[in-house]
Amino acid sequence: MSSSEKKPERHEAPATRVVHAGRAPHDNFGFVNPPVYRGSTVLFPTVEKLWNRDQPYTYGRTCTPTVKALQDAIAEIEGGAACELTASGYQAVSTAILAFVKAGDHILMVDNVYQPTRKFCDYMLAKLGVETTYYDPLIGAGIAELVRPNTRLIFTESPGSQTFEVQDIPAIAKVARERDLWLLMDNTWASPLYFKPFDHGVDVSIQAATKYIVGHADAMLGAITSNARAAKYVAQAKDLLGVNPGSEETYLGGRGLRTLATRLAQHHRSGLEIARWLEGRPEVARVLHPALPSHPQHALWKRDFLGASGLFGVILKPASRDAVAAMLNGLKLFGMGFSWGGYESLVIPFDATSYRTATKWEPEGPALRLHIGLEDVDDLRADLQAGLERLAATK
Repeated sequence: MSSSEKKPERHEAPATRVVHAGRAPHDNFGFVNPPVYRGSTVLFPTVEKLWNRDQPYTYGRTCTPTVKALQDAIAEIEGGAACELTASGYQAVSTAILAFVKAGDHILMVDNVYQPTRKFCDYMLAKLGVETTYYDPLIGAGIAELVRPNTRLIFTESPGSQTFEVQDIPAIAKVARERDLWLLMDNTWASPLYFKPFDHGVDVSIQAATKYIVGHADAMLGAITSNARAAKYVAQAKDLLGVNPGSEETYLGGRGLRTLATRLAQHHRSGLEIARWLEGRPEVARVLHPALPSHPQHALWKRDFLGASGLFGVILKPASRDAVAAMLNGLKLFGMGFSWGGYESLVIPFDATSYRTATKWEPEGPALRLHIGLEDVDDLRADLQAGLERLAATK
């Protein structure tokens, strides 16, 4: 069962919608949150109903009331016709792509995509007979020149993983419509609140709900939201692949969703404040934050996005590995670990040189990816300042 039934249109502000979407307290004895349904077997009252699958829920893998509540909420908030949940953001990516391709097809994949997505294309899709061409994230309408007779879909991610280029999604969407291609987007950075993919021509929006929707670094979850024409293909792929999220993880995603607007506003403010401060530091060559006027695609971001999250990149001036280690190892508030989107601040060093093929990654010095969490911004700034001073003092 998918969340594709037509819902009454709502006109509340986003902060109100994230609180109320997908909830029906009076269907659950007045309890505010949808309960956790754990289970596999669902009983039918008569054999006739079993033969006809004539009830809302038929098996735990296909859907439960807990899952449906969150699917309905995300679909409503993001503006899609239907949402399907998966066990991780990466599973959402792979399921969404597999929904539309077959052996002999060709896809266009943005060059700055999340690394596991690239690996999925290079290994799994290649084994299945699907060819991938990587394209410059700044190509815009020029992507038309890469379309082949067997091209099936275009995959976008904006801003791009780690290097934060902003794509011209409407220009790419125009090409996709004219060539009858599916347009998919990884929309995790902006969340359903700060970029509206269906208003810009996207067919399928993918969220690593592990990040901002869950929001507390305590659950893995993915979401695939589709427009009306794409929804049936995604639902079929989810069913055939046996994809389903865990009951507890789904509940945690629903709980996190209720505070998304409040948390994301704070991530936006704190992230931008730290990014502006870093631009003035002598150890920093440049800051990769789309909401900064210095970002090369700032005008695109300002045109299409409704806000910024807490994730951005920093290019340091030339420094040794020992200097970078001195900076990072002494940080007290920034943890070093993968993922992002939780309440906690994180930092990782990265080098995109080896996983860019259509474009070159040529930074001035070492690169860091920062996630600015919900801590006091003055404390975070002091932690980074001490780290940058250690960097400058180490040869």
